Amino acid sequence: MSPVPPTADGPVPTHPLGTRARVLLTSVFGPYARDDEYGSRALNPMELYQNQVTRAEGPFSLRMFHRSWGLMLVQANIHAPCALLDFPTRERFLQELRAFPYDIVGISSILPNLGKVQEMCRLIRESLPRATIVVGGHIANRPGLAEQIDADHIVRGEGVRWFRQFLGEDPRQPIRHPLTLSAFGTRTMGLQVRKKRGEVAATLIPSVGCPVGCNFCATSAMFGGKGKFVNFYETGDELFRVMCGLERALGVRSFFVMDENFLLHRQRALRVLELMQAQGKSWSLYVFSSARVLQSYKIEQLVGLGISWVWMGLEGRASRYAKLSGVDTQALVKTLQSHGIRVLGSSIIGLEEHSPETLPDAIEYSVSHATDFHQFMLYTPIAGTALYAEHLAKGTLLPADQYQEGDIHGQARFNYRHPKIPPGQEGEWVLRAFRRDFEVNGPSVLRIARTILQGWRRYQRHPDRRIQRRFAWEHRELVVTYPATLWAARRWFATRNPALARRLGALLRDIQREIGWRARVAASLGGRVVFSKLVREDQRLKTGWTYEPPTFYEANAPMRAVLAAVLPCPPAPVRWVAAGGSGLVS
Repeated sequence: MSPVPPTADGPVPTHPLGTRARVLLTSVFGPYARDDEYGSRALNPMELYQNQVTRAEGPFSLRMFHRSWGLMLVQANIHAPCALLDFPTRERFLQELRAFPYDIVGISSILPNLGKVQEMCRLIRESLPRATIVVGGHIANRPGLAEQIDADHIVRGEGVRWFRQFLGEDPRQPIRHPLTLSAFGTRTMGLQVRKKRGEVAATLIPSVGCPVGCNFCATSAMFGGKGKFVNFYETGDELFRVMCGLERALGVRSFFVMDENFLLHRQRALRVLELMQAQGKSWSLYVFSSARVLQSYKIEQLVGLGISWVWMGLEGRASRYAKLSGVDTQALVKTLQSHGIRVLGSSIIGLEEHSPETLPDAIEYSVSHATDFHQFMLYTPIAGTALYAEHLAKGTLLPADQYQEGDIHGQARFNYRHPKIPPGQEGEWVLRAFRRDFEVNGPSVLRIARTILQGWRRYQRHPDRRIQRRFAWEHRELVVTYPATLWAARRWFATRNPALARRLGALLRDIQREIGWRARVAASLGGRVVFSKLVREDQRLKTGWTYEPPTFYEANAPMRAVLAAVLPCPPAPVRWVAAGGSGLVS
């Protein structure tokens, strides 16, 4: 592991029970997609895309949930009896506290959920007064948190090492990677997307932290700031073995790489490419990357590595971030898409130079990239970041009584005095950006069809059969799914946005020419079915329908042994893959 600051203030203590301590790890309680007294906001659901990428796209919005990967990683890497409660309701959380005498309860949270963490600590003290309460996640960076919640330990940084030390285990043990898919509950256009085995990407977590360390990045700050990171797998060989283990255990051929800047670790990435070539792996990788790092690779290397989806910071025209220095981001996006690489661009609303006069042009600049997806976020000084320190030093942070923590999630409010944007206008500006992107570029879930088509045309006869196979697999949805959904969307926008309807129709005809009669039949028959579902979805949303994740309860092997004596049906086991690459059940 690379050197990082301590994961908590001061040395990590050891729990008196060591590995005999019974541990409960939990995310904050739901429901999430509604305004409540604990800080939940309807505007900030437990859905990444609906929250901050496709929020203005109505029935076309991409809806899905992601598991609490950090908690899963901790559970897979400790030997103490450990249960994981993910997305509980308040009642389910309380039921768990009353049903079993846990010795340690760990809660992971982001800052807007401060009220929920306060309530969960209170419930633990009432039900399990002798239990040790551990709180981690982004909320740990909040100044004065120890005075606001009744917790015994606040863990700042990487949690696996901290818990191993706390339980008296060797923190230097190899990292066991949890076996988990990247998303579940996927829904769009009124369709519940039920993927077959192997069609959903596995989650892959090579490291945490980011050496680039942008001043606004809470994730970078959480793991030590600029230049600091923790590699769970130092070499390409280690990482490749884990990927092979995930492939075998989950039947996957794609990976959502949860790493702030995966390609920045160049030696490791290129070694993975060598091993993929040697063993004929036609995997797809969905990665986060800065523009300059992307540009440092040859396009042949990106394609060979299976990079088929990139989340890239665009930030804003003439932004001061070194990761964008000298990069023509519009040309880069166009090049990537021409090689079948889908791009999710990310732009900031509320940079220092932004004002009501300049923001319309700033929004147009972002929209002009025509990325497949586009995230817009308010420029927010999150506790622990360098940007927060800057505003603290300048005295521009708002007093705590002038805003509610639940509103500071990048979509609603500033927590500081912006020099040019009047208070209360910021939320409308970010929504205006989403609406403009949707108006000009259309539904995100359909934009990617153009990129997939470009990749298929370019690489369907590539001399490397490994690359051929990947693009053949990625193009499969051009046969039925996209013809049907494009037909429905063209009809939807025929009167609402005729110019967009014409572009969608042109894309549909391009696909039909490429695919042939199967695409024409799918559009004619399937399109009508999709349109009816689209109309019903729009009606549901207008009546206030919300989307919530189910609750997950999983136990590792030591906890399953403990529970076997008291429960008629044991909970779901924890599954992980060792560094050696074998899928195991703990």
